[in-house]
Amino acid sequence: MNRQELIEALASKVGLSKRLVTEVLEGLITTITAELKKGKKVTVTGFGTFRVSHRAARSGVSPRNPQQRIQIPALKVPAFRAGKTLKDAIR
Repeated sequence: MNRQELIEALASKVGLSKRLVTEVLEGLITTITAELKKGKKVTVTGFGTFRVSHRAARSGVSPRNPQQRIQIPALKVPAFRAGKTLKDAIR
């Protein structure tokens, strides 16, 4: 399901216009992104938790030249951990 299909499904499920659902979805994504940028977690009870995960620096192999070793820097990456209700619904 892509973004447009999600908007259409939500609009028909809650009985709102696609335009309003699009605004709400954009607001949700913007809010979650802003909180993650601050280094905070966003928990939606029963659904899951969005958080920032830290990847340590490591050495790797250059894809262009497999004999050459490169240093991969430490990164912050977004992570999601599913909540119990979501896990149970999938099982």
